[in-house]
Amino acid sequence: MKLTSFETMDPHLLLGLVNTALRNDFEDLKDLVRSHDLDQDRLVQRLKDSGYEYNAELNQFRPPAS
Repeated sequence: MKLTSFETMDPHLLLGLVNTALRNDFEDLKDLVRSHDLDQDRLVQRLKDSGYEYNAELNQFRPPAS
């Protein structure tokens, strides 16, 4: 599945695809969005609206720390 349709994708599926790609194929979020020609701000906002934020140290999207 291509990430170019991230704006209409189920948010849980999107989270899994992005985190898997970050873990297996990309050094960081910047590398992922550059490789897929995505708007980083829009991707981050889409996942934030679904309850997740990017943790650069872990290189993955997670629920915000409480």
